[in-house]
Amino acid sequence: MTIPSAGEPRQPRQLLQNDPFSQPGYTDNFYDAVGGHETFVKLIDVFYDGVASDPLLRPMYPEEDLGPAKRRFLMFLEQYWGGPTTYGEERGHPRLRMRHMPFRVTPEAKERWLHHMRTAVDALALPPLYEGTLWDYMERAALSMVNSPSEA
Repeated sequence: MTIPSAGEPRQPRQLLQNDPFSQPGYTDNFYDAVGGHETFVKLIDVFYDGVASDPLLRPMYPEEDLGPAKRRFLMFLEQYWGGPTTYGEERGHPRLRMRHMPFRVTPEAKERWLHHMRTAVDALALPPLYEGTLWDYMERAALSMVNSPSEA
């Protein structure tokens, strides 16, 4: 192995002959790896199809049209997973717990939310690693939004 002299550019080193990290099609960006914008639009569309007819969740969306809520959630998820930073540019820091405080989020509401999100995640038919990563986040996020005790 020769050591490059000062000013001589270094050649990138490939660790293994078939190192996937140095292949042109490889990305370490979750957003790109799962299909980018189209994937997240489908996730949001399927999720809000369920929310629209859910008697526990629908009242938490005061706007008659769910379109603005869908757009906000889409922007948030895209930014979180490595896509466009539109959410931060338009709305600033997510402050999720603060933004959800006006709503009574009970353990039952969390379960309904997860039910509709499970349907949406399943609709994506992602490879198991990506599905598991996305679902783990959704479960943790839903749990962190609970701010009220059960109705019972």
